[in-house]
Amino acid sequence: MQSVNSFANISSLTMKKASLYTVLVTLSISPVVFAEDAVSIDDSHATQVIEQLSADDNGQVQGLVDLGWDSKYISEGRNNLEKGGIYWATAAVQKDNLTVYATVGRGDSQHYTEWNFGIEYGFDLSENLSGSVGYQRLEFYGDERAHDNELFSSLEYTAVDWLVPSVSYTYSTEAAGYFVEVSLHSNWELAQGFTVSPYVTQGFDFQYATEEHDGANHFQFGVEAEYLLPNNFVVSGHLSHTIAQEDIKLEARNEGITSSLDETYAGLHLSWNF
Repeated sequence: MQSVNSFANISSLTMKKASLYTVLVTLSISPVVFAEDAVSIDDSHATQVIEQLSADDNGQVQGLVDLGWDSKYISEGRNNLEKGGIYWATAAVQKDNLTVYATVGRGDSQHYTEWNFGIEYGFDLSENLSGSVGYQRLEFYGDERAHDNELFSSLEYTAVDWLVPSVSYTYSTEAAGYFVEVSLHSNWELAQGFTVSPYVTQGFDFQYATEEHDGANHFQFGVEAEYLLPNNFVVSGHLSHTIAQEDIKLEARNEGITSSLDETYAGLHLSWNF
């Protein structure tokens, strides 16, 4: 994603599992609900919020509300806002393996608002292999007005908690390109209800963020933490660092940017499922 002030490449403004991380680090977006397990994909948009929703044996409808804040709006290894961070609010409803959600993001230091409306279907391919497919509509309100449509999917293998590989794919209709992220999470329950998950992610861009270069986009690593509170509340957070690779470096050279391209940011979320 590029700066919010540049809407020439609409894919630069999509909510990855940085904002779906918001929906999906306590629904951790990117965009995720499964029959029994949830994919843990970052950007942010990631991006795990839906991880708190699980299929009900009686087929009852479940809901989730998530409020969060990220110190920067990072997705595809890029900072989308010129200054400040971004607030997020998400509402999601799940019945069986189908989840419908809406997310709104608002800059805390500059004029920027983003809406995401999506639907996602989760499924189990085997005992330890879960997947999902979905669609989301993106609406952007900043210095200019923009929109996008995205198709996304993901896979996660959960045989062992301490090494969970996953892959996510997102296709943008406006950019006519796609973005792939491959991740490894290591989940450790350090105390009752308290889980810490170090992770690494490798991102690849194929005309999604830029048209000039296909291939390695960024490498990201960090740690996520989650604490279960009474009455179905969950507080979670993350600390992440991205390292720019060739796609971002080429874009920066073309735009005459000489400052550091690596990014460090953090986020905090509170969610309630019912």
